[in-house]
Amino acid sequence: MATTTPASPIPQEIGKVLFVDDEENILHSLERLFMDENVEVFTAGSGRVGLEILAKHPDMAVIVSDQRMPEMVGADFLEQSRKIAPQTIRLLLTGYADVNAAIDAINRGGILRYLTKPWKDEELVQTVMGAVQTYQLVKENKRLNAVVQRQNEELKRWSQELEVIVQEQTTELRKSYDSLQAINAKLRINFKNTIRAFSGLVELRDPRMRAHSFNVAEVCSLVAKELEMTPEERETLVVAALLHDIGKIGIPDFILRQDTEQMNYEAREEYVKHPLRGQAAVDVIEDLRPAGLIIRSHHESYDGAGFPDGLKKKEIPLAASVLALADYIDVKNRRFGSTLSQELIRKEVEAQAGSRFEPKLVPIVLAVADKFYRKKRRTTEEAAREVELSPDELAVGMELNRDVLSGTGILLLGKGKVLGKTSIDLLRRYYKLDPPHQGVFVRLQ
Repeated sequence: MATTTPASPIPQEIGKVLFVDDEENILHSLERLFMDENVEVFTAGSGRVGLEILAKHPDMAVIVSDQRMPEMVGADFLEQSRKIAPQTIRLLLTGYADVNAAIDAINRGGILRYLTKPWKDEELVQTVMGAVQTYQLVKENKRLNAVVQRQNEELKRWSQELEVIVQEQTTELRKSYDSLQAINAKLRINFKNTIRAFSGLVELRDPRMRAHSFNVAEVCSLVAKELEMTPEERETLVVAALLHDIGKIGIPDFILRQDTEQMNYEAREEYVKHPLRGQAAVDVIEDLRPAGLIIRSHHESYDGAGFPDGLKKKEIPLAASVLALADYIDVKNRRFGSTLSQELIRKEVEAQAGSRFEPKLVPIVLAVADKFYRKKRRTTEEAAREVELSPDELAVGMELNRDVLSGTGILLLGKGKVLGKTSIDLLRRYYKLDPPHQGVFVRLQ
């Protein structure tokens, strides 16, 4: 009598079970036994018929075969069925306690287990249904493995494609970044050249001060290195040095030709406005506003007696204090202009440390300025070691032995400048736009 198997879950998919036995009544009994189970039952009266059925249904979940059959014993049938459906689970059902036959079936037919006749219904149903579930689990596991493998391959393909896309986009971004860097570099160069051009135009007002801003800017740059200023702070200071006298454009010539100590009240009132005018002139350009603050304060004194705001001590920006010293020293060098006078300039500056100038900066700026003007000062021996070249004859690494002026008197490059490609291109361009009256004098190596 057929029984249910409460201990085992019923498979969602109907399993196929093949029973092979040469006794017809046994096959009918087995059909009735599994009538209520979730399986499709196939029966065969011989091994040959069983192989034919199996050939049509290679997805058979379980084969239950008798051992003692004419023409083909169970072990032989199971061995051949294994070739047709290797994944099918095989069981041996025999009425003889023949251990050798069971071993033969296990070895050759690859059976899971063997059962004896007469069987116990509950045991047989549980065994067969358990085998069906095992078959279905193995089948589902293989299906899932195949799905996972396909997904892994797809993910790998997507990953490779994504990597290519990322590489392409990275390359494009790198090209865009490099292009922007090149544009920014060119803009910075143009910006600096514009600043230098403005500085040169300012000094056209007073030929005595030619190259003054360039000298001050060079000294400030060297001092900024000594003070370990950041690159941004150093650049701001240099720009301020180049433009520190831009406010003098609005001052009448007769006032500019006077020494500040000799000016009357009205002239001095006009003169002291130039730091404010300088700041106002550059304030319209946002990037120049920090430099504008330095320009405004470069005539302030450490003791508060300066102008325009009467700042003192730490109220004065450090960069403005550096600029004030460099400005004063260059003006004095133009007045004295000899090696013997350097000691006099030093004494004047040191005498004003703590009153006009920041005392801690005085020795630093004096040391830097002394080296700078010693190098810049052209002696008779140095003049004999210079050579005049056309712009086309210039080469990178040459050092200017004289200031280079355009035909209309604009300072293009200062003495002591070591030529690079950019500066050579600048000179060649100006020699076409505003031809000087002489060539470029460079120091012989």
